Amino acid sequence: MANRKTYAELRSEAEARYPSGQTPGGVTVDDIVQLKLQNTFDTHLDIARAMAKVMREDMAAYDADPTLSTQSLGCWSGFHAQQMIKSVKRLRGTTKRAYVYLSGWMVAGLRNRWGHLPDQSMHEKTAVADLIQEIYTSLRQADEVAMNDLFKDLKAARKAGDSAAERAAIEAIDNFETHVVPIIADIDAGFGNEHATYLLAKELIKAGACCLQIENQVSDAKQCGHQDGKVTVPREDFIEKLRACRLAFEELGVDEGVIVARTDSLGAGLTQKVPVSQHPGDLAAEYIKWLKTEAITDANPMKDGELALYRDGQFVRPARLPNGLFPFQEGSGRQRVIEDCIASLTQGGADLLWIETDTPNVDEIAGMVNEIKREVPNAKLTYNNSPSFNWTLNLRKQVRDQWIKEGKIAETDYPAGNELMKADYDETDLGREADDRLRRFQHDISTKAGVFHNLITLPTFHLTAKSVDELSHGYFGEDKMLAYVATVQRQEIRRGISAVKHQHEVGSDLGDTFKEMVAGERALKAGGHANTMNQFAAE
Repeated sequence: MANRKTYAELRSEAEARYPSGQTPGGVTVDDIVQLKLQNTFDTHLDIARAMAKVMREDMAAYDADPTLSTQSLGCWSGFHAQQMIKSVKRLRGTTKRAYVYLSGWMVAGLRNRWGHLPDQSMHEKTAVADLIQEIYTSLRQADEVAMNDLFKDLKAARKAGDSAAERAAIEAIDNFETHVVPIIADIDAGFGNEHATYLLAKELIKAGACCLQIENQVSDAKQCGHQDGKVTVPREDFIEKLRACRLAFEELGVDEGVIVARTDSLGAGLTQKVPVSQHPGDLAAEYIKWLKTEAITDANPMKDGELALYRDGQFVRPARLPNGLFPFQEGSGRQRVIEDCIASLTQGGADLLWIETDTPNVDEIAGMVNEIKREVPNAKLTYNNSPSFNWTLNLRKQVRDQWIKEGKIAETDYPAGNELMKADYDETDLGREADDRLRRFQHDISTKAGVFHNLITLPTFHLTAKSVDELSHGYFGEDKMLAYVATVQRQEIRRGISAVKHQHEVGSDLGDTFKEMVAGERALKAGGHANTMNQFAAE
């Protein structure tokens, strides 16, 4: 962390207190320094404050250069998040612009006491805060394990009398980059009214969340963004929840906290409530104008219990379903999305937008964003690169349609339907072009459509299912132990995945180090010659 004291500064402070080099109880100065440096954050609220600053800096960098977008994967356990960030750090040498996404879908489906549930806000509110807490505990432990390894290098250099290696170890300690990164936390539709939203937001922030994502659906009728039956709330209701989130950040001193305002209006054709308009053109009027209505005539008169709206100088009857919900006009979703986004930014104080779409199409998203930017030039998005999309089929269809329109191919050259999914088309010109567009998708959507953050909501859900299926097929089939060795352990070793030494990964060496700090030569350590992890020492 930027404000973290150096090894030399902390050692100097400790020696000023203990000139003999150790406490009256025999604890050495270096042990004190190590534990202070291993503790990269005092509290999870400190994490929220620090990570909010990281996000703000990243947003400013993106405004200056739209190629500097950010990414995350959705994680449903602390271990998933830890391994993702360790992988990013091993690949890039830094965690910059890598975040963790906390998916409400995966909390509902995998992290609640009542078993697997659909994404309808039926899981316990506390499950979301608990997962944030768990993720940051895992990321902080990765810091502790890594810092302990650096101090082992320092001790070894001193023992060997190698001053160059000692300087290198101290430099590595001072330049250590934390595994802690921002979390974008899904608070669903707020789990109740604006006060309930505020109370839950505080718990998520205290657990470490610097960024809250909230959607404009009705809390008690909430649906997954890629399902039917979605019901939106009037814009003034949603703005009140955005304000509730902001007040939670402000109260807890996370002054730079980030709010993502999500609109599901593109796929939501219903509303539960007709808001009261005070004057033409206000938020309520702009919401009501999209309701589906029918004329009131002598042949189609009003009946007892029905509602009427006064519009354009006459009364009309809003359509109403048997369950009391009001449908919007067909085809109005796109314009409602644009109006939602402008209101969330200009009146709700949101920092980022999220437009839930039904297909991944750069041009369609860019078209909506460009209209939003006419009102709010620096509008930025978080975009769900959703596993609910059939990416292969969607991109191949887009290429096929474009090439037919441009006259590059005939309609008969490639099939129009689901047959395009077949492996037969993987190595065709169309298949390769679709894959190239997949490779460029996040770059294109960031530079052309204002997407600051690209995420995949449910990757670890699908990855876990696939990986366990792959191992199970081999292990319970003909390959037996070869299945585990070939598909797991051998790959861990060759890819440099630290979890291959699983005892070390979960802190066994940390325990040994602490025992040495307090017991010296009497320490009963787990990392001796009989520890089987030594088989991986050369890897």
